[in-house]
Amino acid sequence: MTVLTDRNTDSVTVSPTILARVPFGDPGALGLAAFALTTFMLSLTNAHIIIGAEAAVVGLALFYGGIAQVIAGLWEFANNNAFGGTAFVSYGAFWLSFWWLLTHPEAIKAAGPAGIGAYLLVWAIFTAYMTIASLATNGAIAAVFIALTITFFTLATGAFTGTAAISQLGGWLGLATALLAWYASAASIINATWKRPVLPVFPSRIGN
Repeated sequence: MTVLTDRNTDSVTVSPTILARVPFGDPGALGLAAFALTTFMLSLTNAHIIIGAEAAVVGLALFYGGIAQVIAGLWEFANNNAFGGTAFVSYGAFWLSFWWLLTHPEAIKAAGPAGIGAYLLVWAIFTAYMTIASLATNGAIAAVFIALTITFFTLATGAFTGTAAISQLGGWLGLATALLAWYASAASIINATWKRPVLPVFPSRIGN
């Protein structure tokens, strides 16, 4: 890295212009892994596979799905990636808000089925237009957003109607979404480490 030296004080400073060109590592694998793992844990409960997983997800929602994903999103913004930054900061905030709800059951009670349904619905709407943007990234990322959109709409429907079977279906869809996100994360970190495309991500031709 080039530095500037003050001959009068012998101090060394880094030019702000040079700092702006310092590359950051790709945080995509971290953000996707944080999203995938936390989603998988919660979906184990929603799918009625491991009911106790909801209690275990509290810490993950705060630290991994929440804080780690927000950090990954800020990192994406620093890398001039508005899509990645918006996605990771938003879903990191989703998990932080979900952690708050889990630790304040009186809020869940006050919201009732309609309130929780609305909470899930607005996230479904956000995810739907992010899905449109994801089509210009690659097939692996687009698959995650498509699956997540369907998952949110299904969970919202289950909450609004109070139909356990629909909410359980949302849990299974959440598991599928998490697996897709894990694949995208694995492809990102493995391909970058091996410096060749070990796992295909199916690059989009849109906008190219």
